[in-house]
Amino acid sequence: MRRPLLLWLLLVVLALAAFAVALMSGSVALAPGAVFRALFGGEQAEIVLRLRLPRALAAFGVGGALALAGALMQALLRNALAEPYLLGASGGAAIGALLAMLTGAALAWINLGAAAGAATVMGLLMLMARRDFGDDIAPGGAVRLLLSGVALAAISGALVALMLAVAPEAQLRGMLFWLLGDLAGVDDSRAVWCALLAAFLIAYPCARSLNVLARGDALAQSLGVNVRALRLTAFGAASIVTAAAVATAGTVGFVGLVAPHLVRLVVGNDQRVLLPACVVAGGILLLLADTVARTVVAPLQLPTGAVMSLVGAPLFLALLWRDARG
Repeated sequence: MRRPLLLWLLLVVLALAAFAVALMSGSVALAPGAVFRALFGGEQAEIVLRLRLPRALAAFGVGGALALAGALMQALLRNALAEPYLLGASGGAAIGALLAMLTGAALAWINLGAAAGAATVMGLLMLMARRDFGDDIAPGGAVRLLLSGVALAAISGALVALMLAVAPEAQLRGMLFWLLGDLAGVDDSRAVWCALLAAFLIAYPCARSLNVLARGDALAQSLGVNVRALRLTAFGAASIVTAAAVATAGTVGFVGLVAPHLVRLVVGNDQRVLLPACVVAGGILLLLADTVARTVVAPLQLPTGAVMSLVGAPLFLALLWRDARG
């Protein structure tokens, strides 16, 4: 019990520090005192309250959503490499968003198109693997579900490439930035926070059952776990937060892969501790990545997704090599 409490204390401190750094950093650097006064309407309130704080909240919410989805997918498939984008959610979102961009739609319609695209691909994946969600144990079901997602991701990638090939040059830059993952201009994160809260409230009561499922379908069923309902619930919760995250920030990778691995190093695989800790850890990771993206070459801004990949990929490799040596 002591280790989870220490983890929570560390996560809270890191989250507060990450928000402080995000609010202080930018093309106009602010001292901690100036940030504190701005939060209560003092000088620099325009910069802090209207620009930096909404973006920081969006980054934290998207990171938490992707980390929660990754943890649920890994528990559901019993595969440490499972994450939302590997299963085609980002590809579906990209198709919906780029179609809206090609028609010259407003930002709200682009976000709606992204959410619809992600939900459509996740629904297709669930339909294709419906017998693997049944009560009967389907041999190779987890692998089949994973490979089906990879196939849908490949198809989505091909369609995205075709849309980029025919896109007008004036729209191409915006489309590419969205594909790389970008939080510039995000001033309303209520959708992703509502989705994150809803998904967590759906998934967390299933944490104990997910612990049992990790030991195998047969044991879970023998202990009274409704495997079909559990799989549908976990998959549905992961789909909700993934759709909201990609609609808000575009395709940001590695958060759903790295955050659960980092948390497991401290608390193991107990989903009762892992799920909430992943939300905070994922939020911290993406918030720090977004802070780097908008400050390292300020006033120019880099795509948040590209920065996250530059940080997340080496970190994930380091975790893999650590496990191999252990």
